[in-house]
Amino acid sequence: MKRAALSDLDPTTLARHLSDWGHKPGHANRILRAYYETGDSPGREAAASHRFPKELLARLEAEFTTRSSELIARQESSDGTVKLLLRLADGRTIESVLMPAFRPDRAAGCLSTQVGCAMGCDFCATAKSGFERNLTAGEILEQFLALRIEARRLGRRLQTLVFMGMGEPLLNLDSLLTAIPRIADNTLGGLGWRQITVSTVGIVPGIEALTASGLNVNLAISLHAPDDETRAGLLPPGKRHRIDDILAAADRFQATRGRPVTIQYCLLSGVNDSIEQAQALGRLLEGRRMHVNLLRYNSTGTSLRGMNYQASDDTVAEAFAQALKGEGLVVHSRRSRGPEIDAACGQLRRREATDRKPSASVPGQG
Repeated sequence: MKRAALSDLDPTTLARHLSDWGHKPGHANRILRAYYETGDSPGREAAASHRFPKELLARLEAEFTTRSSELIARQESSDGTVKLLLRLADGRTIESVLMPAFRPDRAAGCLSTQVGCAMGCDFCATAKSGFERNLTAGEILEQFLALRIEARRLGRRLQTLVFMGMGEPLLNLDSLLTAIPRIADNTLGGLGWRQITVSTVGIVPGIEALTASGLNVNLAISLHAPDDETRAGLLPPGKRHRIDDILAAADRFQATRGRPVTIQYCLLSGVNDSIEQAQALGRLLEGRRMHVNLLRYNSTGTSLRGMNYQASDDTVAEAFAQALKGEGLVVHSRRSRGPEIDAACGQLRRREATDRKPSASVPGQG
């Protein structure tokens, strides 16, 4: 019978196992905390540091695997960005990214919530592979563990996380709302609630559900255009969720948390980077205490609609930023990460799938 992974267990479930085995259920939180600290089975180091009974640790290792996923590819850019490709138990693959912070001892992580994505955003590499399934809370957590290990290996500490990798987080809300407390809570992963950001393309019911959840996280909206027509051409969900409705939902979220919502805006040459569009964005956000992140595009080749999007050049990007600042907005210009590796969302996964695809000339293979 296939063993479950420790990442699948919450404290209540583990406590029940411990009680059934004749051990104190109160050990559950400490066992999981030791696991989240190292990303490894607590039996390796925890006996001395946490004083667990040796027979309990032996039982844990016999009953549960450390993780259900495995690292199968790692790419590192000259700027220090690291992309990890993880293979899940069913053979599917997902990506996670570690990005160096300005402080030399800190790093930020980017996690996936789905295998593939159903949103069909035209400039995104993940869209080309479609949607396969949602990740479990344990699979989301294992990405956090993999990035924590990678950061430690590089002499850094994983400080912040954003759910902005493969998939739309708010369409996998159950797993997301289960995983976040395990990552954030001081008794478990210990990352901190305010260190976590959930990014969405603007799924209004999902934003409302996240607001109602009470989780004290940050929210980012991938807007990418100041008008519904341009946005719908880039992001198909824009046909269902209008910008005014998205921003109204973001207003309600912000009112309950007291922190600015971030507006993500990827600059695409000749598509959404004119001064007029910057001024239109400024009018949209007027009176709202929201910050704008201007993102530099990593080219992913021909899009689903046959477009070949390119990043705005530096002069245009700077003019766009200055126009926004002229509208009174707080603006952060994010440099492109990992330009010489498969840094754009979904690229490494697509490359790995292509590389392992059987040749048509092999007998019996299609």
